[in-house]
Amino acid sequence: MTPPRARTWGRRGHTPVIRVRGRSRRRTSVAALCCYKPGDKSRLIHRPRTHLLLKGARKSFSWKDYRDLLVRAHIQLDGPIVVVWDNLNTHLAAGLKRYEAEHDWLTTIRLPAYAPDLNPVEAVWSLVRRAMANTAFATPDDLDRILRRELRRIQIRPHLIDGCLTATSLAINPPTPP
Repeated sequence: MTPPRARTWGRRGHTPVIRVRGRSRRRTSVAALCCYKPGDKSRLIHRPRTHLLLKGARKSFSWKDYRDLLVRAHIQLDGPIVVVWDNLNTHLAAGLKRYEAEHDWLTTIRLPAYAPDLNPVEAVWSLVRRAMANTAFATPDDLDRILRRELRRIQIRPHLIDGCLTATSLAINPPTPP
């Protein structure tokens, strides 16, 4: 996959050259939840995590990390949660399924096999990538700082999170009272 590109203001015919250091021994992963509730502001709850690229070390989120994110969301939102998962293999892990079954405040729904166009979080990543286009980070800390800044920028603008849901053509329908 190629990184996002944007236009530069360099002189025509002179390709800008950016010198960067060698490969980093770190990897950054981010998990996020777009939270919608009729009548309330939309929210983005995210959790960045840095992984060291050591032999045998995990290079991505585990099901326990997703469980911790769900617990944090439950605490922040103070109510039951309906999570719409894509079919990432970690979301299908036996431990996470067991956790879902043990807690009545958590309801899960699975998206079809390959449907990124139905996932509002994909639009969040698009916004983050667009803001970081044509950027060469000098250190992994620079990447983490800019990533957190962009996620915070989205967090404080609920209309951006609403736009991510609108892009999926899905709607939140409040339950009708009996």
